[in-house]
Amino acid sequence: MSRAPSPLTSLPKSLDAALRPGNWDEYVGQKQVKANVRISIDAAKKRGGMPEHILFYGPPGVGKTTLAHLVAATLDAPLKSTSGVAIERAGDLAAILTNLEPGTVLFIDEIHRLSRKIEELLYPALESGHLDIVLGKGPSARTVELALSPFTLIGATTRVAELSGPLRSRFGGGVFQLDFYNDDDLRDIIRRSALLLDLKAPENVIERIAARSRATPRVANALLKRVRDFSEVHDRKLSPELCDEACELFGIDARGLTKDDRRYLETLLKSFRGGPAGVRAIASGLHEDPDTVEHVYEPYLLRLGFIERSPRGRILTLQGRSYLNGEDAGAMF
Repeated sequence: MSRAPSPLTSLPKSLDAALRPGNWDEYVGQKQVKANVRISIDAAKKRGGMPEHILFYGPPGVGKTTLAHLVAATLDAPLKSTSGVAIERAGDLAAILTNLEPGTVLFIDEIHRLSRKIEELLYPALESGHLDIVLGKGPSARTVELALSPFTLIGATTRVAELSGPLRSRFGGGVFQLDFYNDDDLRDIIRRSALLLDLKAPENVIERIAARSRATPRVANALLKRVRDFSEVHDRKLSPELCDEACELFGIDARGLTKDDRRYLETLLKSFRGGPAGVRAIASGLHEDPDTVEHVYEPYLLRLGFIERSPRGRILTLQGRSYLNGEDAGAMF
């Protein structure tokens, strides 16, 4: 039997933070990743040291940041959070690393955004606990070695292929992939969030929200809150009918697809006859950035089997055609 959720009043004031699991029992899914991380933590605690550096990768919203918080909480260690895009210069990295308290967990989100120069500065910090800083220029330049307090780096990324091999190899604690969630786990997450929000959500409403959550906990919680708001504004109890009305207003169908997803599929069908079509060509047709198309639109469409990637480009599958033709009964509002 799982542990009861932590009371909302004892959690941070931010609503998103309040819904974040506060202990390992509350963290649903990703069982293999959790087991491996717990081994690293427990082994380090027995040795009286810090766990080796850890890298999490996977689609947005599947729990990478939450795992970093749980690691820090389990170690009873301070957590320092930043992002790859925020560390632009060597001085930025030096300021962060030299100000860490002993035993800190440093979390760098979107770590693939670090420049190669910053990555190279990180190598000695991760391997031997020191930072090499070059002072001056030209013949008078000299390198100063700064000793760092012991810390554990936890990196998170949605694009693990963009990390250099040398940086990936520094994560001795493990490189772990977090995947999309199944509906059973999503229903557990929604039940817990509804309880924390003091929201009486019938099981058939929970099932509808889970089915529309794009296999992602973050989307599940966001959709639960939006349906709650719709219910409160219209002064109606949560019901399957209300949930369907709300989602139709939001433009989210029973598969969790939005108008933008449908626009992608329609563009692939009408402009490229179902493909194959390159991602840049599709992005141009959608007036979107290719990175947005590849990392926001496509992952869930691939999971549903509505598109395929081939060496020649993206292809609309039979399932995708059936969906656009209205033959997919599961996609009705």
